Amino acid sequence: MPLDSDQKKHLRRLAHSLKPIVIIGQRGLTESVLAEIDQALQSHELLKIRINADSRDDRARMTESILTELHAELVQSVGNVASLYRRNRDKPKIHFRN
Repeated sequence: MPLDSDQKKHLRRLAHSLKPIVIIGQRGLTESVLAEIDQALQSHELLKIRINADSRDDRARMTESILTELHAELVQSVGNVASLYRRNRDKPKIHFRN
């Protein structure tokens, strides 16, 4: 389910004070990094990741791969930090107003 603008605004507000949980380094986006992001999304629903890539295009490709592979939503991307959201179907922690 895609997020609407009010939901993204709410998530940006919540993500503002978060520190990056996962940092993607020189080896790039590996299976173990994807597994770590998947586990973090399962636990937290909302998280920040830092992507240390050489170019903006490389960061965009890695971010898109993460979103596709893990069925997550991009909340915001600023520089080399991206905020991601994926609802936990069993125990949702973040609730939106209707």
